[in-house]
Amino acid sequence: MKLKIRTGFGYDVHQLQEGLDFWLGGIKIPYTHGALGHSDADVLIHVICDALLGAANMRDIGYHFSDKDPKYKGIDSKILLKEVMHLLSREGYEVGNIDSTICLQEPKVNPHIPAMKTCLAEVMGIPEEDISIKATTTEHLGFVGKKEGVAAFATVLIVKE
Repeated sequence: MKLKIRTGFGYDVHQLQEGLDFWLGGIKIPYTHGALGHSDADVLIHVICDALLGAANMRDIGYHFSDKDPKYKGIDSKILLKEVMHLLSREGYEVGNIDSTICLQEPKVNPHIPAMKTCLAEVMGIPEEDISIKATTTEHLGFVGKKEGVAAFATVLIVKE
């Protein structure tokens, strides 16, 4: 039997705006600003979705969940991730691992990483040990450093027998 291994990469940014809820990795993080977007603007889930879809050669999150479609307005990104996992499963793929990095000047993300990993593992139906989440600042440089936005990156490995 031939094993098929594929990798994918995701990148996303969202503007931060005062008074919005800040969702990251499927959990709500207390902060004065939240990410602006058509959905709940969970940048970490969005990059994971894009990386998974890209690895499976299934286009991107915008193709499957258009920001022009009112049914996705304000949607919980965990619902989108669950649907992406369904799409992958339908094609016979399983997640090998996820490696992600969140770029954010503040709030500090490290204390929330265990809860994010638990949430994502539950939504995706994979072990927490297969999900890596790292966080960094940009040393006050650029839009992230000026606290105007949040960025995230993810790489994934998917496998099909």
